[in-house]
Amino acid sequence: MSDSSSAVQNPKSPLKPMLAALAGEVRSRPPFWLMRQAGRYLPEYRELRAKAGSFLDLCYNPDFAVEVTLQPLRRYGMDAAILFSDILVVPHALGQPLAYLEGEGPKLDPVRNVEDLKRLSRDRFHETLAPVYETVRRLSTAIPEGTTLIGFAGAPWTIACYMVEGAGSKEYAHVKRWAYGDPVGFGQLIDLIVDVTADYLCRQIEAGAETVQLFDSWAGVLPVGEFRRWVIEPTRRIVALVKAKHPNTPIIGFPRGAGHAYEDYVADAGVDAVGLDTTVSPVWAARTLQPRLPVQGNLDPIMLATGGKALETATRDILEALADRPFVFNLGHGVIQSTPPDHVAALTRILREWPDRG
Repeated sequence: MSDSSSAVQNPKSPLKPMLAALAGEVRSRPPFWLMRQAGRYLPEYRELRAKAGSFLDLCYNPDFAVEVTLQPLRRYGMDAAILFSDILVVPHALGQPLAYLEGEGPKLDPVRNVEDLKRLSRDRFHETLAPVYETVRRLSTAIPEGTTLIGFAGAPWTIACYMVEGAGSKEYAHVKRWAYGDPVGFGQLIDLIVDVTADYLCRQIEAGAETVQLFDSWAGVLPVGEFRRWVIEPTRRIVALVKAKHPNTPIIGFPRGAGHAYEDYVADAGVDAVGLDTTVSPVWAARTLQPRLPVQGNLDPIMLATGGKALETATRDILEALADRPFVFNLGHGVIQSTPPDHVAALTRILREWPDRG
């Protein structure tokens, strides 16, 4: 699609493939990585997880976290490695008690009003997260040449959802009631998350992360006006704070479930690239979003778990729609636990065999 002035065909670029795509270059084979590419679908991960003890022990042990990050690279040779950690280390580092219960997911002591905010503190924030920074430092030299190192954090709205609800949710009633009924008080929580998240991402960049991604997993549960207030604006502020220190580090936003609000997000959040969730039409994204910035996505993780002809057809449809402009192939959400590792290998083959039409 040659109408995009930012699309530069440059197969000899000195940049790593993923960084080249984020800079607006087009390769004959788009770079790829997968959200949750390190995780429970891999037997070597499950073995290490059993040794680690708790999930937080796995995240906070640099020896384990580096190994888990490298596992999928050894099998599949993705173009990027994403730091193995979890978005909820941020509230944990603010002093909010956090536990991961088998079969139930994360549980936090809820923060539901301004008074509850007094229980949070930045005093030990970076001390608590020091093992994460050490993991990034080690990964920066351990990953293969040509592989991009991705740091990440949860976006403020999604982190607030977990902090206020105390767990995952279907209705998000507690967090919405606070946001709608006391926007000034709720804004204090968002302000805190914005500030510490920007610091957290800057520390990751200083330790060696070459790009960072903001995961806004629950962005899609808000109506349009609230989406702008609690998704777009806090993201814009984080981007500005990070860019003030690291202007050349690309930032990827992933506002899962945003629907047509993706247009406003791309226009106003300030991110350098946008991750597409499973529901976004690649054809629509190619027409509406991709002329403005690189896009990333968006194979259905269940399609990856299904495999076979369905996987091949869906993958090629995405490539046909998006590969002629700056693009990073990924999933529309994370790899699910039941995914056979052979299906990831099959996807890798399809991507590597994508014809050179340049």
